[in-house]
Amino acid sequence: MDKFTNSTFKIFSFILLFGGLIIILSPFIFILYTSFFSTGTESKFTFQYYQLAWEKGNFLLAFANSGLVAIASVFFQVITSTLAGYALARLKFRGKNFLILLIISTLIIPFQVLVIPIFLILKWGHLINTYWALILPSAASGFGIFLMRQYFISIPVELEEAATLDGANSLQIIWQILFPLAKPAIITLSLFTFIGEWNDLFKPLVFTNTPNLTTVQLALASFQEQFTSNWSLLMAAVIIATIPVIILFIFGQKQFIQGVSDTGIKN
Repeated sequence: MDKFTNSTFKIFSFILLFGGLIIILSPFIFILYTSFFSTGTESKFTFQYYQLAWEKGNFLLAFANSGLVAIASVFFQVITSTLAGYALARLKFRGKNFLILLIISTLIIPFQVLVIPIFLILKWGHLINTYWALILPSAASGFGIFLMRQYFISIPVELEEAATLDGANSLQIIWQILFPLAKPAIITLSLFTFIGEWNDLFKPLVFTNTPNLTTVQLALASFQEQFTSNWSLLMAAVIIATIPVIILFIFGQKQFIQGVSDTGIKN
């Protein structure tokens, strides 16, 4: 009876998971199918929509701009989150708990609420219509700091004590010992940051207005306005804009899952 119940539960779970997978993937399957088949009376398989979308959407410039902004944002967030996360995980100072709560509270504040003061600061610094206007607002995040703090807490403090006895200072401990051990958390933070910046439309729309700074999402929005009725061309453009994110997640999914699962562990 127990074996029968267990088998029934597994079958039922598999059916639910498979059904959920179909529901989740169905929009992407529709987009992929539409991008390869013409919408005329004679539907036929073709790659021409990808070539047309790439050329007409000027995605080469958009990819370069979005790639630069995303990579720079990842770099700054990893640095700031690692240093701040280590300080909150290991150092003892007055008001640390309040500071942690303050950092966590920033996660519930929408970026749109802060856009006016950020815009004024960037304008004061003559940074509007520059790459820095897209990079600096994302140079640090409460999520990244909290993520790295939680991961550093899960690392045994004895490793740092041994390094201190060997004469290592705090920076050497961070970059030579903790940084390599925190690889899953760093990859997780990098993926979140890269995907967020790659898919961001709001900052480029508000802080830039020059064609030379067009990002992928701006190019996609402009492309949609030009080719509203050509669904195959639109879907091809969507797939083109999504490919880098898919590739990154495929190669980093193992470390991503490990990083997410390990951040709640304390020793």
